Amino acid sequence: MLISHQILIVGGGAAGLAVASSLHKRNSTLDIAVVEPSEKHYYQPGWTMVGAGVFKKTETCRDMNMVWPVGVKRIKSEVVSFDPDQHSVTLKDGKTLGYTSLVVAPGLKLDWDAVEGLNDALGKNGVTSNYRYDLAPYTWELVKKIDGRKAIFTQPGMPIKCAGAPQKAMYLSCDHWMKKGQLKDMNVSFCNAGPVLFGCAPYVPPLMEYVDRYGINLDFGHNLIKIDGPKKTAWFRVTKEDSGPEVVEREFDMIHVCPPQCAPDFIRDSALSNDAGWVDVDPATLQHVKFSNIFSLGDVTSTPNAKTVAAARKQAPIVAANVIAQIKGLEVSPKYDGYGSCPLTVENGKIILAEFGYGGKVMPTFPWDSTKARRSAWILKKSILPKVYWGAMLKGREWLTKTTV
Repeated sequence: MLISHQILIVGGGAAGLAVASSLHKRNSTLDIAVVEPSEKHYYQPGWTMVGAGVFKKTETCRDMNMVWPVGVKRIKSEVVSFDPDQHSVTLKDGKTLGYTSLVVAPGLKLDWDAVEGLNDALGKNGVTSNYRYDLAPYTWELVKKIDGRKAIFTQPGMPIKCAGAPQKAMYLSCDHWMKKGQLKDMNVSFCNAGPVLFGCAPYVPPLMEYVDRYGINLDFGHNLIKIDGPKKTAWFRVTKEDSGPEVVEREFDMIHVCPPQCAPDFIRDSALSNDAGWVDVDPATLQHVKFSNIFSLGDVTSTPNAKTVAAARKQAPIVAANVIAQIKGLEVSPKYDGYGSCPLTVENGKIILAEFGYGGKVMPTFPWDSTKARRSAWILKKSILPKVYWGAMLKGREWLTKTTV
């Protein structure tokens, strides 16, 4: 017999649990189930702070049962395939689950294997990444005890989650080295596969002030393709406008790697994905373009916004309201404007709080010039936003999430 739920949510990360809580808050009689195999839940925005010695890694992790929404069923498994025509999904153990409405929020895939040698190199020989819970403390260890002068920070091609994170690690590291009097003797490089420092243009000039302050070399068109940890050597495919691509070899004493990222395999191989592999949704309603009873939010969607927790926090109430409207046969009306936020930690104690929506429109929450580095924005990230995440977003308390209709 096919077990079916009124609303089935794929993924118990930030987006999945936020929308589950939002749905239950709106109507506690809804039959909601979330498919999630993990026993731990992570506050990933905190890993930048772990890599700078500001947070302990344990502050960013809680047992899944501690954050699970009241009134929401948990299915400890993984979805491996979808059958949208039959309104069902297949789980890893072969069981099939039915649904009236489906919400897809499994996040994205960190593709460590896309860089030759990277998996074997991580966590030793100066190779680290704040994109992993277990490695963020190693970043801080390297920053404190760097043995040498050459530090490289990498960024792959877009899209990636929290596009500012590779820079955050770099600025905080440089700030530490400057205060210790080490930076003047170092060679710090930002090897970015893309052509610009930051995707939202108004924030580039203030970021360039910090690039100049720290003496960082900006190497655009540099895509990391191979790494050899014991030899402390990295290879980049370099693309320039006036010539064909070439491979260059770079030595390092420390390298912070941001891995290439893509949609999970079971999403890319499904009927839900677009040509690029992401769940194909309307960018405003977050409803699937082909299947009206399917919605998606978070990092896995095709929407051209920044893939951040702040985006998921704004998307959750929109998806919740539209799912309920769709179930009732009403028109889906709340619209997502592409809002995302990237607290750029330009120094220990100051942040440029970049907030923007579709088309690069600057969308500040507070009545200040958001291109300025501020102490208050640091306090927001360090002391307030974690509490908002654990105590509000995951519990359906929708602070500053007004939707447009």
